[in-house]
Amino acid sequence: MHTLRNVFNSGARSLFTIVFPASKAVAFVSTLPPNMKTATFAMGCFWHPDALFGCQKGVHRTRVGYTGGTLHNPTYRNLGDHTEAIDIDFDPEVITYEKLLKLFWKNHDPTETHKRQYRSVIFYRDEEQKSLAQESKKEMENVFKNHIVTALEPFNKFYNAEDYHQKYYLQTHHTKLFNSLGLKPKDLVDSTIAAKLNGYVVGENTLDAFNSDSELLGLSPENRSYVEKMIARGKQTHC
Repeated sequence: MHTLRNVFNSGARSLFTIVFPASKAVAFVSTLPPNMKTATFAMGCFWHPDALFGCQKGVHRTRVGYTGGTLHNPTYRNLGDHTEAIDIDFDPEVITYEKLLKLFWKNHDPTETHKRQYRSVIFYRDEEQKSLAQESKKEMENVFKNHIVTALEPFNKFYNAEDYHQKYYLQTHHTKLFNSLGLKPKDLVDSTIAAKLNGYVVGENTLDAFNSDSELLGLSPENRSYVEKMIARGKQTHC
């Protein structure tokens, strides 16, 4: 059997090799773009955003975690004043920050007040993101009847959540597919393939998007058929 192989490209980590019998092994190499940027959003429970953004064209990696607070090294059981959030590494030449913002507003209720753990926040990382976030919020104020409670805050530090939260749907509800990737839970924050499959298996993108996704062209026929069936079921995300 072939085993997981990390590929390093110009000092940046990228992935992956899927585990198949030797005659069918396919190396998946995802080269990270030199101009890659990161967006950070909080929109309630972080499992759903991980799936939603992970399977978008132009998104290379996602990771769920905790940010926005002061507690050092928070955990799920000791969150302190942090908020559940998602980091999204994306190629701005393929998917713009504006498109990510549209997905942000469309896929949660920004008018609903929650406790700090599940609040709605855009954590901007530079002045451009701040300006775009402000403009998009003003636009949404004309769309939603109720007051938008989404906060806009400068990004500070992001703490990765525990391994079992990363790509939760893939590793918890689609274990056979997950095991075929040859990944360990600790690898999931860096895996482009896992990010994409975690979204596709719960119907967060279309069959056409899946079939045209160059990151997944080497999947076995069995795995492709399985993912297609999951997409056909429609959205299955939950928290």
